[in-house]
Amino acid sequence: MRKNSVKAALKAGLPQVGTWLSLGNVFAARLMARVGFPWLTVDLEHSPIGWDNAGQLFGAVADAGCICLCRVPRGDHDYIKRVLDAGAHGIVVPMVNTVEEAKIAIAAAKYPPIGNRSVGGGMHAMNFNATAGDYYKYANDEVLVVLQTESPEGVRNAEAIYSLPGVDAIFVGPHDLTFQMRGPDGKDPSPEAFEAELQKVLAIGKKCGTPVGIHVQTVEAVQKRIAEGWQFIALGSELKFMVTEAQKMVQGLSLKDAEDLARY
Repeated sequence: MRKNSVKAALKAGLPQVGTWLSLGNVFAARLMARVGFPWLTVDLEHSPIGWDNAGQLFGAVADAGCICLCRVPRGDHDYIKRVLDAGAHGIVVPMVNTVEEAKIAIAAAKYPPIGNRSVGGGMHAMNFNATAGDYYKYANDEVLVVLQTESPEGVRNAEAIYSLPGVDAIFVGPHDLTFQMRGPDGKDPSPEAFEAELQKVLAIGKKCGTPVGIHVQTVEAVQKRIAEGWQFIALGSELKFMVTEAQKMVQGLSLKDAEDLARY
């Protein structure tokens, strides 16, 4: 059975830089899977990607030798079971604020006796180059479980969450964390307050021995965060890459000034 190289690298303390797939286009996914990122995450939380489309994307990424992850809409059993049965090599679970929410997500990703994942499907084994029997035998070891910290509540509960067995990595959603940190006046936190919250996450991750990561938008930001000790890092998305490069060309031709079309 194919080994999850990203999971192994994170466990070994190595940074893994990937990106997001938001367009839901198989042609784009096939190209992105060959660019050189070790992992790609199909975003089912904030993109209008359907189940059949998601399965095709997982297969396109896996067949190129890249690790395909999926961000589920929320961390419940049905969503997690379905994306794993459709062939994702791992999950990214948004808005994990409590230990109980973390336990539910972890259990859904693991077959008994560790968890309560239901047994079935056939696409998952193909994406791991495995027989069905080997997949059922080794999936608990190879499926990557990434939980997102996206609120002050999640930060307050971070040590208890990050210490749970089965948590392979933590991922900060900076936009959601910023919005969740807004005061009663609706204003964003200061850059200093926001950075302090990020550093809490990093410190707790190091204390627990759990890799932590974050979404950034520039190569310089990737390098800065890796130097600080962050490991699971997302750089933009295929949507952001497309829009940013197109806007550079349009501006270069003096056709139109860049607009705020895609944040990530």
